[in-house]
Amino acid sequence: MADFSFKTNFMIIDSLENASKYYSVHPRFEKAFEFLKSQDLNALEVSKFQIDGADLHAAVSAKEGVTPEVAKFEAHNNFIDIQVCISENEKMGWSTRSQCTDPKDPYNAEKDVIFFNDKPGMYFELKAGQFAIFFPEDVHAPMIGDGVIKKLVIKVRKD
Repeated sequence: MADFSFKTNFMIIDSLENASKYYSVHPRFEKAFEFLKSQDLNALEVSKFQIDGADLHAAVSAKEGVTPEVAKFEAHNNFIDIQVCISENEKMGWSTRSQCTDPKDPYNAEKDVIFFNDKPGMYFELKAGQFAIFFPEDVHAPMIGDGVIKKLVIKVRKD
């Protein structure tokens, strides 16, 4: 069995059934994934959830997918994203922040986001029940696909 007791600062892609393997990656991950386990994801309505105050919160969205050319290419300084695909497939773009050199605007501290004009270095697809974890070093372009994409994003304060 693999040892996941190390600290990581790189994107993770896996299925919810394997979530417990990542509890030790960050002190708040166990609580985040336990929240996910306690929910009937398909029954969740579009809404926001407080899990542990400002340090751990979630939002469910259901929006029309976009093309890769329109997808927002973003990164966060203070939060880690756990993005869970609930229904449909969701394609995402990714690059490491060190490869992104063309910010669209300055960092927005209030929303903890910076957008880039750069293009992703790679794309991958999540299916229902899969998740991606994006650390501050990861620039990501979510919501790429056809039809309505329903997802849950947990924001985990990095410190």
